[in-house]
Amino acid sequence: MKLKKILLIVCVVMVVALPLFSMFFRGGLILDMAGIHLANPFSEKVTVEENYIRVDKNQNNVADPLDIVNAARKEVENRTQYKSAYYEGGYPPDSEGVCTDVIWRGLAGAGINLKELMDQDIHDHPSLYPRVEGNPDPHIDFRRVPNQYVFFQRFAESLTTELIPDDPDNLAEWQPGDIVIYLEGTDHAGIISDKRTKDGIPYLIHNAPPFASEIKLTSYKQTIVGHYRWRY
Repeated sequence: MKLKKILLIVCVVMVVALPLFSMFFRGGLILDMAGIHLANPFSEKVTVEENYIRVDKNQNNVADPLDIVNAARKEVENRTQYKSAYYEGGYPPDSEGVCTDVIWRGLAGAGINLKELMDQDIHDHPSLYPRVEGNPDPHIDFRRVPNQYVFFQRFAESLTTELIPDDPDNLAEWQPGDIVIYLEGTDHAGIISDKRTKDGIPYLIHNAPPFASEIKLTSYKQTIVGHYRWRY
């Protein structure tokens, strides 16, 4: 009888503790990865201005930054498997990829061919790209984070890498379609979503093991070294 009581107590604790752990661990990271986005009932509403550019070069009646977000979000909806591999021709199959594949697939949604642009610049300036080592390989170069970092430094608008919670002015500097790069620790990249938390923190669309997901930007704890906006 005593053992049954102990087991009952353990079960009750697990039933209560696991949801709480999932909700609060790194800002709800586990729930976000599962596609469950809950608002913190204790946080104050922060209104952040939507000031992304409304250009529509592909003329589909959707602003190009949102085209990028929508294309990147398909990775999340499809639960694209994280798989790091070398592919002849450069492009992985639709069902798999890594963080940098979210970037070129997202940009492709706005009619931007990142591989073509990077291959040309790497061909012209191979010494600028740390993962090329003077020997360009179009089958992989455009999918390496340090190479994307160099390319966006050269051709995109560089923006703040500081994220200040509860600061509407700072939060407004993080807009849909922006690209974020991490190099300190594990090389990583992602795209800023058009979704925000109640307190104004933007979500990040990325692919990290085991699959692509959309998480709060603050849930990914590495230092942001690059924040870029395409020059539409």
